[in-house]
Amino acid sequence: MDKVKVLEKYLPPEAAPLIGRWIDYFKCEFKISRNRNTKFGDYRSPHGDKGHRISVNFDLNPYAFLVTTVHEFAHLHTWNEHKHKAKPHGTEWKNNFKKMMQPFFEKDIFPADIKHTIVNYLNNPAASSCSDLSLYRALRSYDAHHESITTVEKIPLKALFKLKDGRIFRKDEKLRKRFKCTEIKSKRIYLFSPVAEVEIVED
Repeated sequence: MDKVKVLEKYLPPEAAPLIGRWIDYFKCEFKISRNRNTKFGDYRSPHGDKGHRISVNFDLNPYAFLVTTVHEFAHLHTWNEHKHKAKPHGTEWKNNFKKMMQPFFEKDIFPADIKHTIVNYLNNPAASSCSDLSLYRALRSYDAHHESITTVEKIPLKALFKLKDGRIFRKDEKLRKRFKCTEIKSKRIYLFSPVAEVEIVED
């Protein structure tokens, strides 16, 4: 099947032809991946007999899928220019991300709130990584099941919650950007992102 037709199932359709051209131009292996709780996407630089590889989670909404795809292609482009000399989300990557986002801004593909958050993110040197929470929240608000998602920041202090692997934690105080949580069984302390998806445990 034509790659643009496949991409149209995951991306806003008008964005698919350009992403298809990037895959060809950069000679990149592009994989639509299973869900990974810890990341939306992944870029791997050429190694051994393998070329550039990008994977993006299949279950993202179209806007999140597009932002993640551009994010990973910006890593690829930065690697081509600087190899390992550039920081993963440093100035070089940011400049490429901004440049590679431009065609999608010009086509007016993003809703105003997502576009605004991306522009803020790119103009804010303090937001040095892809874990920018404002951008994450703006993208997740377009998920079909958004209202039913429970995140660590939404549950009360001292409440119990569990992960998909069945482990149960208690939510403790906030430390700067993350919440300190105690695993009930081992009593070990873990730090959770405010937007980590969890299931509340009823008493």
